[in-house]
Amino acid sequence: MDAGAVVEFERHRPRLFALAYRMLGSASEAEDAVQETYLRWAGSANAEIRSPEAWLTTILVNICRNWLDSARARRETYLGPWLPEPVATGAGELGPLESVEQRELVSLAFLTLLERLTAAERAVFVLREAFGYAHREIADMLDLTEANSQQLYRRATRRVREDRTRFDPAPAHAYALIEKFLTAAQSGDVGALEAMFTADIVSVADGGDKINAARRAVVGASRVARYLVGLLSRDFPGLSLTAEDVNGAPALVARTGAAVIGVVGVDFADGQVSALHLVVNPDKLAYFQRADHITSRTA
Repeated sequence: MDAGAVVEFERHRPRLFALAYRMLGSASEAEDAVQETYLRWAGSANAEIRSPEAWLTTILVNICRNWLDSARARRETYLGPWLPEPVATGAGELGPLESVEQRELVSLAFLTLLERLTAAERAVFVLREAFGYAHREIADMLDLTEANSQQLYRRATRRVREDRTRFDPAPAHAYALIEKFLTAAQSGDVGALEAMFTADIVSVADGGDKINAARRAVVGASRVARYLVGLLSRDFPGLSLTAEDVNGAPALVARTGAAVIGVVGVDFADGQVSALHLVVNPDKLAYFQRADHITSRTA
């Protein structure tokens, strides 16, 4: 493959990764899907391809569709709750996230909701909602009729929108709330935490089979407050907790030294914390950790 073809592919790589991540909910699998797309590009007569963007997008999204079926089977046997892999988004890693709608589509909560869709529904929904493709273009990519694409989109929208959480407040205010939440949690102030939580707050932890985490959701302001204070009372040498931009929203990142040991996504409703998504499975943090090291080296 000549240098021009490599340059052309690299121009599309960030967008392809952003698409694959939204399709799969896994940063590591998204990287693999992009690499597989590259190999197919390298083996094609790419000089004759009229629209590299359309060709690459078609290849990638169909790779992801195929992988989603096997991924779903693996997740059915996953130990404890399954959550998406977190991705740092402070430097535009998942593309433009300037609007509330754009940020919502990559939130840990919304990516979890996308798990209820079939592979075809998810492909249509992501291509339409996140990347603005017309149904005619989507139909060509997925070998569907335009009417079928529209039907899949309506079905997907209905299935994910009915249970979606409100995506608020604005990022600046969210950071202030998270700092307040962090102060209360670190000081062990159960009462202050309870006051910040909605009555029906839900905390979900993903430790897989690697980390001993709650196997079931913890529900209710009092129970979640005591649960968090109990977690932070454990001995984690060199523990630091910082608020950072993750999946389009402020989140808590826990480190011991240079090692990322947990990411906590925080949902808000009417100015209170309504849900927590704790990702502590080291496998789920591997991509975040690699990006962390790269940022540290270039800082």
